[in-house]
Amino acid sequence: MARRGAPAPLVLPPDVMVAMRSALPVVADDVVSAIIEEVPSYTDAFSGPMGETIRSAVRVALGGFLLVVSEGRGGAQRTPAAAIEGAYQLGRGEARSGRSSEALLSAYRIGARVAWEQLAALAVEHEVDATTLGSFAQAVFFYIDELSAASVSGHGDESATAGRVKQRLLDRIARHLLTGAPEKTVLAAAERAEWSLPTTLTAVIVPESQVGSVLQLVHQGTLQAADLPELDAAVLLLVPDAHGRRRSALLRGVDGRNCLVGPARPWLEVRSSYDRARRAQERGLGVDTEAHLPELVLTADPEALADLREAVLAPLADLRPASAAKLAETLRAWLLHQGRRDDVATALFVHPQTVRYRMAQLRELFGDRLEDPATVLALTIALGVDPAPGPAA
Repeated sequence: MARRGAPAPLVLPPDVMVAMRSALPVVADDVVSAIIEEVPSYTDAFSGPMGETIRSAVRVALGGFLLVVSEGRGGAQRTPAAAIEGAYQLGRGEARSGRSSEALLSAYRIGARVAWEQLAALAVEHEVDATTLGSFAQAVFFYIDELSAASVSGHGDESATAGRVKQRLLDRIARHLLTGAPEKTVLAAAERAEWSLPTTLTAVIVPESQVGSVLQLVHQGTLQAADLPELDAAVLLLVPDAHGRRRSALLRGVDGRNCLVGPARPWLEVRSSYDRARRAQERGLGVDTEAHLPELVLTADPEALADLREAVLAPLADLRPASAAKLAETLRAWLLHQGRRDDVATALFVHPQTVRYRMAQLRELFGDRLEDPATVLALTIALGVDPAPGPAA
């Protein structure tokens, strides 16, 4: 709120001061009535304990102003400390009540107008001269500026504090979910944070630079887990109820942002969604982990996969590495295309006769094992990820 320059020292005649003090309770009530009528968010605010606190603040504010005027102080720096503190605490209380600073400033503007109209009318009745009346107006609005600035400061401080407390409570839920805390512990944390329990949670790994924009796209109850040691310059978001058709919307929203989206899981089991997203990140896979399930399955145990490759590709072990790689590549394509020679040739960018020649070599090396379902399964798994592995890769 813009603040006016400090008013000149002002002294009102004693009879004017007596009249104003006598009218103070009525003026305060009229200020309250005008605020209730003109600011919708205050319609029900003056009922109960908080209402009495606000009424008291209005009376204290007006009384403080009259004290300034009666002592001829003038000047914002001499506004009573008690009035500034009261306005500051009022702002904090309004933030806790969920009313905006805009509503609070509107209340101050209306209060200043009503107070000025009534106090000025009393001054005119007592034949206060125009110059003094002008100084009086300046003093009224300067004083209100001081109080409203203090209230806005209190409102901002309380909002920031409440936001930090709320975020800490939400962070605690995410930490409990990722560390496998007992269900009752997680539920208690959710209750303290007033966090609505979702059906599912989906883990999304987001670069730090993209967190703000992604949060604008997802459910407002999304949890955050920053500073996870295994994530480099990235933040984990746990997005509520992004399952079914909503998953498509989530994937569209994060497309092009270098994110990784795990599967939707019952919300207490979201750790498994995060683990899958992490595995996809380690493999350098694309945004949707569910589009890479075969590779994620095959690479879940890298040592077992390496042992399997070494065992089933043993017939290629004595060949030169380049020859072994070509035959392994051909065998993979032959398995995936179910022996259709022309399709294999197209996939390998070679002539069908080349495929025929290589497959003859493979049949000589493997013998009847290429007809054995168990061997075919093992070869399919062993060759399922790397398109051209060596025999002992």
